[in-house]
Amino acid sequence: MNRAITLKQLRYLVAVADTRHFGQAAALCHISQPSLSAQIQQLEETLGAKLFERSRRRVVPTLLGETMADRARRVLAEVDQMAALAQAAVRPLAGPFRLGVIPTLGPYFLPRVMPRLRKAYPELRLYLREDLTERLLDRLVRGHLEAALLALPVGRSDLVDRPLFDEPFLVAAPQGHGIAAKRSVDQDDLAGENLLLLEDGHCFRDQALEVCRLAGRPAEDGFAATSLETLREMVASGIGITLLPSLACFGRPPDDSLTIRPFADPAPVRRIGLVWRRNAARTGDIALLADFLAGNLPSGVTPVLAARPDQGERVA
Repeated sequence: MNRAITLKQLRYLVAVADTRHFGQAAALCHISQPSLSAQIQQLEETLGAKLFERSRRRVVPTLLGETMADRARRVLAEVDQMAALAQAAVRPLAGPFRLGVIPTLGPYFLPRVMPRLRKAYPELRLYLREDLTERLLDRLVRGHLEAALLALPVGRSDLVDRPLFDEPFLVAAPQGHGIAAKRSVDQDDLAGENLLLLEDGHCFRDQALEVCRLAGRPAEDGFAATSLETLREMVASGIGITLLPSLACFGRPPDDSLTIRPFADPAPVRRIGLVWRRNAARTGDIALLADFLAGNLPSGVTPVLAARPDQGERVA
């Protein structure tokens, strides 16, 4: 006998398709593995076809399973948007809000604004996802995030953005380095230096490489760090110099092992903005969040609306 397909079954289908593991999918959905397996089997019986190939070692979606999982994601996203619309109509910026942020920004920007955000919107439950840009964009498009704080531009026609601020690049060098004698650094001062960078996948790496290009300095394949903090430690140990975003430098205790210097004008900057889906249901909440962030920027950055063209050379 045919049964109706339930939203619960669709959520379980997507979880198994994403994890390719019944145990992990069950943990993700907060149910037991036998219960999840039974629901997937019931869904297969309803459809009259197998959705997954099962073995002791792996679970692989069939062609129909992949197609059904894609459709299920769209259905679930629409249902979630319906609930979000209803909630936003009653209480602005309340309830769960999933925000993505790149790792070169999150630890240095969010702690400076979160206390004021919680005070302004006490019913907001902010769930943060820190990840590389491409993975955040994928989660955003799939509806797993409401918005993301990213370096602009993102170059996607299905997404819109609100520029928030320009963040200058600073040069970090070991104490005693020749840069320490300068009040500001010209881009051609980078020539001949061992420039340490983040690993591939970080948008800040691409931005630093663009500064090198503008300075006429070729990119080099060498040490690649996984975080800005690792870069700081490598510079402090005397291996080379690096570029850091200003928020990663301001408000920290003095470090005698490092010299931090600004670039001479026009200094290279990166532009940070809030990005979301063009058809997002919670555009009102997203606009409120963007307005709040724009009105509560920490020192060391320049609001986009207040920036003049001659204040910086934007590389991102």
